[in-house]
Amino acid sequence: MVVVVVVVVVVVVVVVVVVVVAVVVVVVAVVVVIGLVVVVEVVVVVVVVVVVIVVTSAVVVDVEVVVVYLVSAKYMIMIAVVVVVAAAAAAEAAVVVVVVVVVVVVVVVVI
Repeated sequence: MVVVVVVVVVVVVVVVVVVVVAVVVVVVAVVVVIGLVVVVEVVVVVVVVVVVIVVTSAVVVDVEVVVVYLVSAKYMIMIAVVVVVAAAAAAEAAVVVVVVVVVVVVVVVVI
């Protein structure tokens, strides 16, 4: 009877820890994604401005070329966001796997 109660308490504590860790991981991932998106946007804008300045100083540039640069920057930002979100999801999945393994080991050891 005591063993059952101990196992139940351990499982409940582990589940609570798993939920808290998952929430923290998600929050951190979101903050990281937002931060990286802002950084990527700033970097891309700086690169685009530098490229446009260099190109315009070399030759006369029409509006279409500038538009192409800006569209390219937009797609670069979108690709970067997808990569960052995928990385965050992979990190979260890894944490979940580790937590599940720990839970299984704890339950097996306790039982």
